Amino acid sequence: MKANSSLASAVDGERFWADIEAQSQIGALSPRGLRRLALDDQDNRARLWLMDQGKALGCSAHYDAMGNVFLRREGQDPSLAPLLIGSHLDSQPSGGAYDGTLGVVAGLAVLRALAKQQIAHERPIEVVSWTNEEGARFAPGASGSSWFAGRRDAETILAARDDDGVTFQEALADCLGLLEAQGAQFRDTPVIPHAFLELHIEQGPVLENQGAPVCVVTGIQGVNWYEVEVNGQANHAGTTPEASRRDAFMGALALVGALKEAVAAKGDQVRFTIGKFTLSPSSVNTIPQQARFTIDLRHPDPAVLDALDAAFRRLAEQEWSGCTAQLEATSRVAPVAFDDHLVAILDASVKAFFPQAPRLVSGAFHDAIHLAHLCPTAMLFTPCRAGISHHPDEHIERDDAEVAVRALAHAVEKLLTTRNDSHDPDH
Repeated sequence: MKANSSLASAVDGERFWADIEAQSQIGALSPRGLRRLALDDQDNRARLWLMDQGKALGCSAHYDAMGNVFLRREGQDPSLAPLLIGSHLDSQPSGGAYDGTLGVVAGLAVLRALAKQQIAHERPIEVVSWTNEEGARFAPGASGSSWFAGRRDAETILAARDDDGVTFQEALADCLGLLEAQGAQFRDTPVIPHAFLELHIEQGPVLENQGAPVCVVTGIQGVNWYEVEVNGQANHAGTTPEASRRDAFMGALALVGALKEAVAAKGDQVRFTIGKFTLSPSSVNTIPQQARFTIDLRHPDPAVLDALDAAFRRLAEQEWSGCTAQLEATSRVAPVAFDDHLVAILDASVKAFFPQAPRLVSGAFHDAIHLAHLCPTAMLFTPCRAGISHHPDEHIERDDAEVAVRALAHAVEKLLTTRNDSHDPDH
């Protein structure tokens, strides 16, 4: 079904997919997948590619103190707050080619359609690539968007270190130097967008199971990140009797079991993941003295997250197999509900292409979770095969993605042609 939108019709599907494939080669793994960690050489190459594409369309390129990159297509009234669309270009260490990248390239496709149709619009439109959404190199993630939205301070973000001891600030300095050398303009004045739109892969199986190429997202569940340290006593693996052991691994194992029981008591909507686990001194014939692991905890209800936070802290105060434990919350992002007015616009645009489209709440966090505290925000999802993401096998169907981009363009056209409404930060 075709929607009555000149901008949606003007989206060049061939060029959009060519841009997706061009981005997938920057940091490509063999035989498939992507490794483009925040602020590394590949991530910086991806930013420069984006800037080149924008300049070819007559857009100006900007960057801010966190390395967020903006392509701006000027409006007839530059004083109006810009409509902002985009996502991120960094990936997991062994990730897929669409997570984040799809949303940035979709924004670029909208700019191409505007240029093709020579559409004049009063309000400026900007496409953004946010810095370090994934948090795979510098934890926690969404550094650029959280700072932009005033949710985190620069000092804390800049002090983060990767596994090699490189600070965020050091890596950022190299990135900013490249952006400046490429001719991007530094933006030191905060900009509050008129609205923010983000297209993303679902990272779950619902849309594929329903045969839906796109849907509107009404909100994002909350995320708590923790680091846990369990301390015992190193000793010889062969000579230390079981009763005399203070094995940090066994202590961690017991603690994890108790944490999982606490999670299970809150129902199957809770998402509990241990993504990193390390032992020290890491010797085959030495009892571990220390175990460290991370926890990713998610739920759409802040009351459930608070209850589990309290339960986790009580458990960390106990001894486990003779070992002590410490728990530190490294990041907390509360659940958000997206702007009703913007959700309605996106939903209408989606249903112009697929009337049976559902509405979903995101189980993954995205940059939009922070922008929602700054301006009206909403998202679109398109399916990924078998719900697989954060993995080289991540895959989207071109036809689905094109429908999603056209739905995005349909909504953008409506927002660009509406000069003032109750959501306009200029008035």
